[in-house]
Amino acid sequence: MNQTPTAATPVFDRSTQDVGNIVEFGHVNIRVPDQQQAIIFYVMGLGLTRDPYLVTGVDNAWINVGTCQFHLPVGPAQVLRGVVGLVMADLDALTRRLGAVARRLDGTRFGFARAGAQVDVICPWGNRIRVHAPDAARFGPMVLGMPYVQLDVAPGAAMGIARFYRDVLAARASTGTDAGATHTRVPIGFGESLVFCETDQPQPAYDGHHIQIAVADFSGVHRRLLERGLVTEESNQSQYRFQDIVDPASGAVLASVEHEVRSMRHPMYARRLVNRDPATTNSVFAPGHEAAMWRMRPA
Repeated sequence: MNQTPTAATPVFDRSTQDVGNIVEFGHVNIRVPDQQQAIIFYVMGLGLTRDPYLVTGVDNAWINVGTCQFHLPVGPAQVLRGVVGLVMADLDALTRRLGAVARRLDGTRFGFARAGAQVDVICPWGNRIRVHAPDAARFGPMVLGMPYVQLDVAPGAAMGIARFYRDVLAARASTGTDAGATHTRVPIGFGESLVFCETDQPQPAYDGHHIQIAVADFSGVHRRLLERGLVTEESNQSQYRFQDIVDPASGAVLASVEHEVRSMRHPMYARRLVNRDPATTNSVFAPGHEAAMWRMRPA
């Protein structure tokens, strides 16, 4: 008896579609003493986009990079204790832009060096930014964005930090080693991560810079932070803040970086950002080509 062939049942790795409780990485906030120099560096040099709709005055600037931002209020310089990772499509064009602004930033800490598919950049006040070429294996379909923020922490802190994010923020977190250094990675949203990397290098005192995230279980995270006395600001109905990352068992402080925590009902959750194509200028222009792509085309 002939049997009708049946198609094989597709096999999918469903875990690739998981999103943890931290559903969005929004911004890195670092103060800058001179807004003009900040615009020269972030907009003219890096080729990023100043938000055209919000915070457009002279005392702060929001700089868009894919779905994330730098927030740059004017004040005494702050330096993140770590590295901000970016992805940009054209590293050759990036190095040309950075070279073109070097004279304008003479006398600051600005510098850059290319090593293959990445460019290590230092802002005028010492913040480290590592710009990568798109790489689907490492960064998924991102071609413009902020795939990670890597924070330096003391030796022995990484495993406790992983427990904190799992127990208090209900986030996924894993611990591993890279180039001999132990690190904890906390995946966020569709394509970003917080990475805490152990180092025996002495760290400067925490200066108040902060990061912003959004969580799905907003009240649950708040309750667990309150139980540990960690909430530092009750901002409004859809936002609060905490600073210390502690060992859930002992309460010992493992790292300090202020987290601005928002709910998914925050009015700016998943706000669509404007990203320009820095290759499009008034001299090299075609209608419809002003915007930059921040994701790869579908295969």
